[in-house]
Amino acid sequence: MRKTLLCTVCASCLMLMGCGTTAMTSSNNNGGGILGGILNVLSNGNTIADAISSVIGASTLSAEQLVGTWDYNGPGCAFTSENALAKAGGEVVAADIKQKLLPTYNKLGISSSNTSVTFNKDNTFSAKILGRNISGQYTYDESTRRINMKSLLLNINCYAKRNSQGIALLFEAKKLLTLFQTFAAMSGDTTLGSVGDISKNYDGVRLGFDMR
Repeated sequence: MRKTLLCTVCASCLMLMGCGTTAMTSSNNNGGGILGGILNVLSNGNTIADAISSVIGASTLSAEQLVGTWDYNGPGCAFTSENALAKAGGEVVAADIKQKLLPTYNKLGISSSNTSVTFNKDNTFSAKILGRNISGQYTYDESTRRINMKSLLLNINCYAKRNSQGIALLFEAKKLLTLFQTFAAMSGDTTLGSVGDISKNYDGVRLGFDMR
């Protein structure tokens, strides 16, 4: 995975160098935007670590390690396989998707103070999503990283992935879009273009929340 990341970065930089210095200095030039995005990703050590492991299942996460209280720390993104990640354009793309999602998450008002989840050893959970409390039972399959959470009103499936600061809880993009549309309708705002665009343009992507 590290080799793929380095190859992606080097290829992108060489392409931009061939376009001349104007492409790097113009804010309206697509090449400059790509280079800026790559440099922004590579300037953050945590982002590099997360980008290198942008495939669900790339690292182990035991049932014991899942137990605890996890607070929202930003948008989450991963792919279902290395093949899906490669088709999307490499590990840098996963980090870029998180940046594209951030304005939508901010518009919805998602924060560490109103969004969290606690997984208990007895397979019960309690969660807070945008300040709304839910609780129930959960199961976790270590081999697939799949979590099923059941409450009186909800039956939620997601996937868990380790990252540099904790875990990510990730959903099929269309299911996350439906969830967000519900919350957006409650607030009177139905503009969730970024989630919809990503669900259409990237096969095998999972979106959700980075937690720590």
